[in-house]
Amino acid sequence: MRIFWHAILIVAATTISAEAKVSVEKSAFGKLPDGRQVDQYTIANGRGLTAKVITYGAILRSLTVPDRAGTPDEVTLGFDSLDRYLTASPYFGATCGRVANRIAKGRFTIDGVEYRLATNNGPNHLHGGLKGFDKALWTAEPLADGVKLTHVSPDGDEGYPGKLAVTVVYRLTDDDELAIDYTATTDKATPINLTNHTYWNLADGGQSDVLGHLLMLNADRYVPVDAGLIPTGDLKSVSGTPMDFTKPTSIGARIKQVPGEPPGYDHCYVLNQPAPGKLTLAARISEPKSGRVMEIHTTEPAIQLYTGNFLDGTIESRGAAYRQHDAFCLEAEHYPDAINQPRFPTTLLKPGETYRQTTIHKFSHQGVVAQ
Repeated sequence: MRIFWHAILIVAATTISAEAKVSVEKSAFGKLPDGRQVDQYTIANGRGLTAKVITYGAILRSLTVPDRAGTPDEVTLGFDSLDRYLTASPYFGATCGRVANRIAKGRFTIDGVEYRLATNNGPNHLHGGLKGFDKALWTAEPLADGVKLTHVSPDGDEGYPGKLAVTVVYRLTDDDELAIDYTATTDKATPINLTNHTYWNLADGGQSDVLGHLLMLNADRYVPVDAGLIPTGDLKSVSGTPMDFTKPTSIGARIKQVPGEPPGYDHCYVLNQPAPGKLTLAARISEPKSGRVMEIHTTEPAIQLYTGNFLDGTIESRGAAYRQHDAFCLEAEHYPDAINQPRFPTTLLKPGETYRQTTIHKFSHQGVVAQ
């Protein structure tokens, strides 16, 4: 059996110690229009880190993290009712697939056979289509330190070939980590590119903008795109451009220099990965006022930076109207449109292979900032 090289599972990274005091509680979160129940799993590590995951879309609905004073507060954007996720969500906290990000013109070819997908983002296919994994009801199983969610995508689902069996596991550790492990197998060759689409705001969960957050991306190159956000096929250096976050830089420092409409970042960065599939530091984000720090490590070769460009204040939740740049996303993934780009690392999964990915969000805090 050939292991799918680009996402080797690093088991040790998500193992918790015997002293961890992680609790997992299940509760009802509402019902779908067809009567099926959606459940919520609340996972707490006893140190102020609490995650809430719902079975609809395998969505991370909430994450509370302590600030420098030890006070836990919300750091994600989301809703408190199922109905809002069904009708108004721009992928808040969602598990996106089969293929996250874009596929040009919703088409690709495998072994001479062309497959056509839904075009739900202008002329292109986005985040799995009209009914991607973010709109599926997953089956859940509680674990000692988290929850395991499974979903079977049938052959022909949204136009994709093959029956795909997918597992996503959310865990909290006593080292203040949120770890997400993904696995998948197929009975026909099919592209796969899974990611989590959480919107982050380490200050206050969307009550203010994120332009003052300091961001470091471990990436010397990025993926240039055309007006439709489809890769040109080239990779460019970030040096001397507004794309450069190789040193900690505020998200807003050069955001007005980024071309495109609406303004902001929506770009895929190529990680400085020492070897394919090796768990690598991808990003480090700090928020000066709260002191919260988030590090992202992943086995994926790239990470998409999105700065909430399409938020326009029309979505209100948790006492806030989410406006442009009130959050950022950092989506660990493969390059967009990789199935149509032979020079990019492959996203093709074949029978007998196992897709594996691990992405870890590690939280800490900085001391008091000197006045």
